[in-house]
Amino acid sequence: MIPFHELIWFIFILAVAGSVAGFLAGLFGIGGGAIIVPVLFQAFALLDTAEGVRMHLAVGTSIAVIVPTSISSFRAHYKRKAPDLTLLKSWIIPVPLGVIAASMIVADTSGAVLRGIFAVIALAVGLKLIFVREGWHLANDLPGNPVRAICGFVIGLLSALMGVGGGVLNNTFMTSFGRPMHQAVATSSGVGILISLPGLFGYIWAGLGDPDLPIFSTGYVNWIAVALTIPLTLVAAPLGAHAAHSLDRRKLSIAFGIFMVVVATRFIWSLL
Repeated sequence: MIPFHELIWFIFILAVAGSVAGFLAGLFGIGGGAIIVPVLFQAFALLDTAEGVRMHLAVGTSIAVIVPTSISSFRAHYKRKAPDLTLLKSWIIPVPLGVIAASMIVADTSGAVLRGIFAVIALAVGLKLIFVREGWHLANDLPGNPVRAICGFVIGLLSALMGVGGGVLNNTFMTSFGRPMHQAVATSSGVGILISLPGLFGYIWAGLGDPDLPIFSTGYVNWIAVALTIPLTLVAAPLGAHAAHSLDRRKLSIAFGIFMVVVATRFIWSLL
């Protein structure tokens, strides 16, 4: 049995993480995974979960939480007619294929490798958010196929390996090709749906039968953490979507970039 004081601390950590992650899901279209994954990793460590499955559980559980968060965030943005539905329709196949590929990789990947992947991508994205201004772009419009399809596959693959909803990568992709940040944020909430739904089943499949899983886990998804986190993310996501249309996005991007660099540094340190 989990000691009562540790359970209360675990609930408190997830309550804070769920609220912040939900707000950021609407604000940045990120699905909240960039917040949830490192917090869950520490929370599972607090409960003495086997080190070999901590990162897998953090990523898989984050993916499960992102399912309703992304749907709630997308509905809020869709009401404003902000998402690029043409791009989303063109990614209905490539993005889930990337997620499926990630699930197959996770089944035979150590927790240390997953932490390394998260750290490298988080560091790259964080530095981009801090130092590259929004006006910079590679071209004036999105590329056509097959480049667009390949980009969707890669976004699905890397996002599923990180346990994020694709926002940090899709925002970078769309703004790099001349799309406004508000449209990128709104579209990213839809990308989160394309990633999280197949990702949920993929992480359940990848972890089935692992003897080190904690109680109330199905594969690499822990339902206690899911049940504690989802209600708060659902409440906070629409608030973030509303704030996204009124706040100074440059300052917010820098703040989030700093957070990503700090998290990446923490994971890199844990690998040394």
